Amino acid sequence: MPNVFATVGTTSFDALIRRLDSPELHKILCDQLGYHGLVMQIGRGDYEPVAHTARDYPLEGRFSVSYYRFKPSLAADIAAAGLVISHAGAGSVLESLNAGKRLLVVVNDDLMHNHQTELAHRVARDGHLDTTVCVDLEDALKRLTPVSQLKPFPRGEPEKFAKFLDSVMGFGDGD
Repeated sequence: MPNVFATVGTTSFDALIRRLDSPELHKILCDQLGYHGLVMQIGRGDYEPVAHTARDYPLEGRFSVSYYRFKPSLAADIAAAGLVISHAGAGSVLESLNAGKRLLVVVNDDLMHNHQTELAHRVARDGHLDTTVCVDLEDALKRLTPVSQLKPFPRGEPEKFAKFLDSVMGFGDGD
């Protein structure tokens, strides 16, 4: 089974990175979901993952963890992933969906007037992805929608997606 790729884009989302940097969460990804590793793109946050370097890390040799801040493109990491865990940024969501990836969007509920919440909930309601908040991440992973029940995201229509974003953000009627 491939790895999990997590991204926060160019933002800072330390709460998500801290949550992902948990041996308990790694155990869910490895033992319950069958993944072999986690690659995290941590953006400009202050927190740097350390849990996997602990001397008593329970998954040593069975689950790898790595991270980086930025790359020119996330396409290769997204393509290699069996599951993408992403912040609710439109670019990250769209790139993952266009790659046909199983996607769990974690909404940053600490942000005020967060249009990302509307985007994540709308695309989840349309059946393309799962969504959660940081405090519920472990539970969300345990109850991911089966891949067979997720609807493929319509590809190749960027103007349709732009209209959709405008409607979610209240700039148009979405037609």
